[in-house]
Amino acid sequence: MEILHDFNLQVAKRQSLCLIGPNGAGKSTILHSIFGFTNIFSGTISVDGRDITAMSSKDKLRHAGIAYILQDKSIFPDMTVEENLWMGGFLFEKPARAKETAERVFDKYPRLAARRKQPARVLSGGERRLLEISRALVMQPDVLLVDEPSIGLEPRFIDMVFEILGDLQNTEGKTIIMVEQNAKKGLEFADIGYVLVSGQIAIAGPGDELLENPEVGRLFLGG
Repeated sequence: MEILHDFNLQVAKRQSLCLIGPNGAGKSTILHSIFGFTNIFSGTISVDGRDITAMSSKDKLRHAGIAYILQDKSIFPDMTVEENLWMGGFLFEKPARAKETAERVFDKYPRLAARRKQPARVLSGGERRLLEISRALVMQPDVLLVDEPSIGLEPRFIDMVFEILGDLQNTEGKTIIMVEQNAKKGLEFADIGYVLVSGQIAIAGPGDELLENPEVGRLFLGG
């Protein structure tokens, strides 16, 4: 079954891109396809001009620098925060390297460091999301695929998560490709916005311009 048709997505290094659209439009399928969770019948995926279409998900993480932050809860509740973070380095040949990189992540996020020996189940929703993002950073990716970062979070934690993502883009130079159900928040954050309808691009442009687009406002922003 073909879900995406004639789809062309481009994002420059250090930019952010947000995909919005109704349920079932194919937004998450795009992230799955980029990372290798979904088969591609035709077309190519390239990073820095290098065709990575046929790479496995592990190789895309290890060799192409692409990490996927899942929409669904993906932490291990009975493991400590520290152990969850170490899991992010599962592809390193030496476990010591995962621990070393995790320490740098803890240095960046003292809020997590203060909880490192506690089971992950005690974390708030925002802290769990921070842990999921942090775990993806252990392999030191250049590109982050982020699926619904605000889902299930209180407004104060939504702001926190977008501040974290903004810092990763602006300070560390990460490229971010995001699916976001909160269209206003996603377009405010992103350099580029794509509106997806029935597996095709309906509207594309700078995020701030899409916020002012009457059709986007009517369909997704309550305008």
